[in-house]
Amino acid sequence: MLVFRLLVLLLGLLVGWAAGRVLALSNADIQMAQVNTLSLMLAGVLAALLLAPRAEKLAQQGLTRLNRWYARLSPRTVAAATFGLLVALLLSVLLSNVLRALPFSSWVWSLGVTLVLAAFFVPFATRHADAFAPLAFPQVRHKAGSKILDTNVIIDGRILELARSGFLEGDLVVPAFVLRELQVLADHTDPQKRTRGKRGLSLLEELRQVCSLRVEDWDDPAVATVDDKLLRLARETGGKLLTNDGNLARIARLHGLTVLSIHAAAVALRPQVQAGDLLTVTVTKSGQQQGQGVGYLEDGTMVVVEDGLKFRGKATRVLVVNNVQTNVGRMIFAKVDRQGAA
Repeated sequence: MLVFRLLVLLLGLLVGWAAGRVLALSNADIQMAQVNTLSLMLAGVLAALLLAPRAEKLAQQGLTRLNRWYARLSPRTVAAATFGLLVALLLSVLLSNVLRALPFSSWVWSLGVTLVLAAFFVPFATRHADAFAPLAFPQVRHKAGSKILDTNVIIDGRILELARSGFLEGDLVVPAFVLRELQVLADHTDPQKRTRGKRGLSLLEELRQVCSLRVEDWDDPAVATVDDKLLRLARETGGKLLTNDGNLARIARLHGLTVLSIHAAAVALRPQVQAGDLLTVTVTKSGQQQGQGVGYLEDGTMVVVEDGLKFRGKATRVLVVNNVQTNVGRMIFAKVDRQGAA
């Protein structure tokens, strides 16, 4: 900020010179007037030197507020304000031609009329910015039945099989900011994140061959997080949000959006197991209680077997006692069947 401080010093010097010129008008002694001017110029520079750090701090705060205000501006608001100013200028030209015939007409009246019209139309247009959505850039394309993909759904990979089976109708929309997030992951130094990012990009290439996949070049710099951008895009396009993020799904539903979850669909499609059914499960580890064994079905459902630890590593026939639905999925409680191991 050296340039700013130099400008402040220059401003103090000019103020001192102007004050000296004013005093010189009432002083007949030219030499004394010159001495006073030099003294005031030096005083102005010294005052500016003292006030420069404070002025620099205030300038930085003002610049920060200006940047925040500019970042919050949406294309729709800018388009509305531009349209309001355009209407104000056109009307001011028409009214200026009418006022020109009056004897008291002058450029001051024309300027005043322009300012009054701008003060009315610009705030009015920005308050009704939704009506100017078609004028906003970038423009979001509306298409019925479109589904907006979250990053976690792409990395998950199961959407490819759903698309192949024909369960997903309509366009699949990949926002540009989701693609950028995948690119960042693919270029990450962490091997796991890099693998996830590359897998997501590869899946999109395969998905384009299976169904209608469209990249939506939309973004809003005023929105910080990807989740907030997904919500904003879903609201503006009326599309359905396809995500596996439970918290994002809850917030989206609070906004009145339609949410599709592949994880929830997978849980719902798991085969229903009732008390009294017989299953064959391989106990792989111990449970929380003594002698308890834990195994898993092919779909990943956890089966807790009472006194099943002694059958660890063996395929065992069990009798279902209870079936509990939890936040993380379905859990089955069973006991070893009388016939023992299968």
